[in-house]
Amino acid sequence: MSATQSMLMESVGIVAGMCTTFSFLPQALKALKTKDTKSLSLSMYSIFVSGVFLWIVYGLMIESFSVVAANVITFLLAGMVLFLKIRHG
Repeated sequence: MSATQSMLMESVGIVAGMCTTFSFLPQALKALKTKDTKSLSLSMYSIFVSGVFLWIVYGLMIESFSVVAANVITFLLAGMVLFLKIRHG
């Protein structure tokens, strides 16, 4: 694979990661502001945060900056929502 192809692939990964990661920002901000998490599924967020953690591990294993970076941010945002869900039910 050429350096140009590799850069293109990583760029696509970064943009994809930004889209999926920042889709959690409105939910995280709303949950933080209102503390209202009644309509959110505890099991969904528990499983999701676990999966995102595994994506971080996978990204580290394959040494992919885009996978690691996007999932660390998603982990923090979704983890915060999960924490609020557990705390405020």
